Amino acid sequence: MVKQDIAIRTQGTAKAGLFQSGRPPASEAPGVILYMDAFGPRPALDAMAERLAGEGYVVLLPDLFYRYGDYGPFDARTAFSEEPTRTRLRAMIGDTTQDMTRRDSAAFLETLTRAGATGRIGVVGYCMGGSRAITAAAAYPERIAAAASFHGGRLANDAPDSPHLHVATIKGRVYVGSAGVDESFPPEQSARLAEALRRAEIDHVIENYVGMAHGWAVSDNKVYDERGAERHWKRLLTLFDETLR
Repeated sequence: MVKQDIAIRTQGTAKAGLFQSGRPPASEAPGVILYMDAFGPRPALDAMAERLAGEGYVVLLPDLFYRYGDYGPFDARTAFSEEPTRTRLRAMIGDTTQDMTRRDSAAFLETLTRAGATGRIGVVGYCMGGSRAITAAAAYPERIAAAASFHGGRLANDAPDSPHLHVATIKGRVYVGSAGVDESFPPEQSARLAEALRRAEIDHVIENYVGMAHGWAVSDNKVYDERGAERHWKRLLTLFDETLR
């Protein structure tokens, strides 16, 4: 597996990891953007990008917090339970808007194209990245054929930039894997998102991972669950195999 540390010129300069199998990309190779969780790019997310690259995808893992310079990454086990990191992290999440990531995603897609991923693109996000994946699919429907969110929060909230308000433009498939009990994506938001996707006639699945806590799919999270993580991999790889090949 080959990882390149690159810089992407967008609304500033975003650091990113570009992951490939080491073999020359096939004609019209499929690509994947992995939208990070709240703790930033780090070895746990690198390992997930490497696994996707091993399946034949050109994978981009951008730093969505690039506007903050050298900030971490944060420790996924303690960042929300200790000050001052909790306050700082919440501010960074709130200040990195959906619109910022939507605009950045044009540069992310162009980066994948230059890397040889000229075929269909899939997007997947975790935690705060889940909403970004759906937002990107709505903003770039001609390129993004599949979007997945795992323990994504605020997917159908009351804000004007809530992802569910913009799903009508999506042309690909959507998969949402929610934690069993998650304050950031309560049942009323799940119902609101389901209604928006159905009304827009989007091919979608919303699946509840009973017994899983927010963050279960990422290995360095304190609530990581190996069995639940492997279930998530099965769903994700099936989605991408069926839509991007």
